[in-house]
Amino acid sequence: MQNWLARAFMVCRMFRMETEVDKERRDLLRSRLLEANTAASPVLRALRGTPGEREVPLHVWAFDAAGDLAGGLVGYTWASWLHVAYLWVDERHRGTGLGTRLLAQAERVAREERGCLAARLETWDFQAPDFYRKQGYEVVCVIPDYPPGITEYTLTKKLSRAGGPLPTAPPGTPGGP
Repeated sequence: MQNWLARAFMVCRMFRMETEVDKERRDLLRSRLLEANTAASPVLRALRGTPGEREVPLHVWAFDAAGDLAGGLVGYTWASWLHVAYLWVDERHRGTGLGTRLLAQAERVAREERGCLAARLETWDFQAPDFYRKQGYEVVCVIPDYPPGITEYTLTKKLSRAGGPLPTAPPGTPGGP
């Protein structure tokens, strides 16, 4: 056996691999990764102990006259960013501007109440990439065939502050005011 192959074989034999879902181990892995990332990144270190350290849910709901859910946005803010996870409008209310209003409300809360500087989201080609472009979002990543036959887009947008320029970094972080 070649020397490199023998070493590779020995390393593989030193570990037991498992593929089971284990929430306790997942949490331990996340904790250890957070520790390693914080140690390696001055930006993440500066976030420790600040309000920007934690993900904070941001939900916006719209109800029709009958009290039924007409649409909603689910996201969170973290480290001066708004991350939109879901935006949905009932078919009966599409084309009324409700999606634009939901997104604008989330952006306003993120910017004015939480100090966010930017927003991000993911969408598929059959969903709403053009809608988000019309709202000022720019495509920063395209992943074809994710899943096969569908293209996923990641889009971002700078959230400008009324009456002033956009700061380069949040308060309390390197480069921030």
